[in-house]
Amino acid sequence: MERSRIAVAGASGLIGSALVRSLVSDGHEVVRLVRRAARSDDEVCWDPEQQYVDAAGLAGCDAVVNLAGAGVGDHRWTEAYKKTMRDGRVFGTAALAEAVAALDTPPRVFVCGSAIGFYGDTGDREVDESAPPGDGFLPELCVAWEEAAAAAQERGVRTVFARTGLVVARRGGAWGRLFPLFKAGLGGRLGDGGQYWSFIALHDEVAALRHLIDTESLSGPVNLTAPHPVTNREITAVMGRVLRRPTPFAVPAPVLRAVLGEMAGDVLGSARVVPRRLLESGFSFAFPGIEDAVRAAL
Repeated sequence: MERSRIAVAGASGLIGSALVRSLVSDGHEVVRLVRRAARSDDEVCWDPEQQYVDAAGLAGCDAVVNLAGAGVGDHRWTEAYKKTMRDGRVFGTAALAEAVAALDTPPRVFVCGSAIGFYGDTGDREVDESAPPGDGFLPELCVAWEEAAAAAQERGVRTVFARTGLVVARRGGAWGRLFPLFKAGLGGRLGDGGQYWSFIALHDEVAALRHLIDTESLSGPVNLTAPHPVTNREITAVMGRVLRRPTPFAVPAPVLRAVLGEMAGDVLGSARVVPRRLLESGFSFAFPGIEDAVRAAL
């Protein structure tokens, strides 16, 4: 990429902060969207729940990347928290899309965060971007999340939906909770362990997002997952081997449902998602295997 001006919403999160570091290290100018008054030229004020963006701050941006949203696994899924997850993503995306569309010279690309939760429980069936949405809260959320970008698409801005899998990182996200458990010798499979987990190393996630920004042929949904999903049972074995800890424990499905409530359905559900469009566009993974990804995180 030539030196660019790129706006990032969700710049303080696990993926956003890693993306910002990568862009800045390569000499790009990053504008962060912040939920307070801007204090410098590299900040733009916004309030996703109120659908407000200081659109003037986006002027001159070559790309806008939206990774904002309350963590799916941060809290039990009460009705109030589900509303928080939905409102932040849907209203925030709509506000950014409308701000982008209103610019005299809009950015050349709008990368909108999404998730493989779009597909729901796929069982043993392998799915790519051509698959329809599944059933349940997360698929409904992802559909609404992506539809909220309509204003940018109608303006003719190339819009890409980054349907991200489980990001393997030492701190933050699902794996940020797994590592301490396994290090303490308390790790084990969840349920029967046969459910597929579609993962991606944090390094590859950042590289893939930059690939989406820079690849003019890509628009619409793109799965950001490693090429070969593995089962929770396989992940448990790899975590134990890499961390040199026993993995004797298994958390029965009824216990997970009692502890996690509705979210347990997604923990026990299977998502066998492959990155067809990413691979076809020439992207190369640095850490394609689960052991590679776990060792990279450490």
